[in-house]
Amino acid sequence: MSMLNTILGTITSETHENGNLLGILTGLISDQQTGGLSGLIEKISANGLGEQAASWVSTGKNLPVTAEQIQAALGSSFVQDIAAKMGVDTNQIAGGLAILLPQVIDSLTPDGQISDDSNVLQSALFGLGGLLGNKSA
Repeated sequence: MSMLNTILGTITSETHENGNLLGILTGLISDQQTGGLSGLIEKISANGLGEQAASWVSTGKNLPVTAEQIQAALGSSFVQDIAAKMGVDTNQIAGGLAILLPQVIDSLTPDGQISDDSNVLQSALFGLGGLLGNKSA
C-alpha cells in the first residue's frame, strides 16, 4: 500500500510552488496550443496506446496502463520535465500518470465523445480533483 499512497500523494499533494500532478495535467488538457484533450489522446494513441486510449474515451471499461507504457507514449523528456517541476522522481510521475490519465480522460468523455470545450473540461477536472483529494485525505 505504501507505493499506492506515494503515487496518490504525488497526484494530489502540493509540491513546492509548482502545484500537483492533477494541476499540471489540467494545464496540459486546457492548453489549446498543444491540442487540448484531443491532442493528448492523439499523442497517446499514436505512440502505442491506441487501444487503451480508446477504452478511456468509450463508455466501457478502462484498460490499464503501466508507468513504463505512459512514459514511452508521452516521451521520457515530457515525464522528466514534470518530475523536475514537482521535485519528485520520474517513476513517481509516470506511475501517477498511469493511474490518473485513464480516470481523467474517462471523466472528460462521459458520453464517449471528445470535447475541447474549455468550460466543460474545467468543470470536469475540478470535480475530479475534489474526488481524488477526498480519497487521499
